[in-house]
Amino acid sequence: MVLAVYLSFCDWDGLSAPRFTGLDNWTTLLGDPQMHRAAGLTALLVLASWAFQTPAALLLGVWAAGRQRNRAVLSAVFFIPLLLSSTAIALLFHSVLDPNFGAVKQFGEWFGLGDQNVLGNSTSAFLAVVFVGGWQFIPFHTLIYQGGARQIPEVLYQAAEVDGAGRVRQFFSITLPQLRDTVTTSTVLMVVGTLTYFETVLILTKGGPGTDTTILPYLMYHTGFQKFDLGYASAIATFLVLTATGLALLLVRFTGFGAMRSTREGM
Repeated sequence: MVLAVYLSFCDWDGLSAPRFTGLDNWTTLLGDPQMHRAAGLTALLVLASWAFQTPAALLLGVWAAGRQRNRAVLSAVFFIPLLLSSTAIALLFHSVLDPNFGAVKQFGEWFGLGDQNVLGNSTSAFLAVVFVGGWQFIPFHTLIYQGGARQIPEVLYQAAEVDGAGRVRQFFSITLPQLRDTVTTSTVLMVVGTLTYFETVLILTKGGPGTDTTILPYLMYHTGFQKFDLGYASAIATFLVLTATGLALLLVRFTGFGAMRSTREGM
């Protein structure tokens, strides 16, 4: 990491000796339209991934926290995507979404959906990246929420039942408030993880169509290993680290998680 920070102040093609150029790379980064677009797409990906993964993982985690045998069996099935590598999953969905030979072509013909080139359309390609990432990592966050839900004292639900509260009211009045710190933990991991998406974009869309899915990690790779401008790529990498660290600290600070207040205080 220290070396990457140093290289962000250098001009280096990966072969010759790095040449110190001061703030040239950072000046270019701040004024680069491609960088601005990639940063915007990355921010949109973070928000879309959070909006997709959090409700699904939260509901699945609370459901999986039940002690019934069928829930344990189904939970084990749900966690299977977590065991696969990002590369394998990206290759799998690339084959599924192939407009000529993939399953999407067959289903499109059955339901009369017309053009099945999902990865050739900017909107559907972006949504495909969001979906594939969620398909892989929702099980991980489900596991976090399952553990958090099982730590909620049963006496709270018993008291709520005595007061006549139904399942929906119990969820919003007991489960969700008690999982506040768990939501923060999951969100921090989700944001940092989304900021480092790479294999999925590389294999699934290659940043396309055009540059419509070129997020910062892919731009960093393209700049460093295809354009051989490793100094500027190091500046992008350093910017990513600073952004991820800053967002994580802000989330911890403004959610009260940093105070480590016990959700069981007074019980």
